[in-house]
Amino acid sequence: MVLPRRLARMNRVGLNRAVVLVAGYLPGFALVHHRGRRSGRAYQTPVNAFRIGNGYRVALTYGADSDWVRNVLATGDFDITVRGRTLHLVDAKIETDPSARWAPGPVSVALRRIGADTYLQCRLEEGSTRGRERAEG
Repeated sequence: MVLPRRLARMNRVGLNRAVVLVAGYLPGFALVHHRGRRSGRAYQTPVNAFRIGNGYRVALTYGADSDWVRNVLATGDFDITVRGRTLHLVDAKIETDPSARWAPGPVSVALRRIGADTYLQCRLEEGSTRGRERAEG
C-alpha cells in the first residue's frame, strides 16, 4: 500500500511548498517540471529520484495514479532539476520492482515498508541542450 491520497493532498498544500525550494539541490531529491494534461498549467513536484545508468528512476511513493505521473506519461518527456541542474528526460514509463534494490539502502527499506513497488523509469535525452541552458542560465 503506497502512501494515502489524503497525505498527498496535505503535502501539496503545505509541505511541498517548502520542499520545492530545496528539492532540486538535495541528494536523493529532485524537482519534476511538468504541465497539466488539460489546463496546460506549469507545475513543479518534489520527488525522490536516483541516477540509474543513462537515466533516472523516480520513486512513486503515492502510486502511478498521481496527477504529476499522469501528466508526464501523457507527454512521455519532462524536465527534472537534480542537484541544481535541469535535465530533459524522455521515454517515461512505469515499471515495477518490489525489492526496490535500485534505491540506496535506507530509501529501499522505506519503499518496501510502504509498499511503493512502482517507479518511473526515464532516460536522458541524447544531445539535449535544454538541461545545460537551464543549468547555466
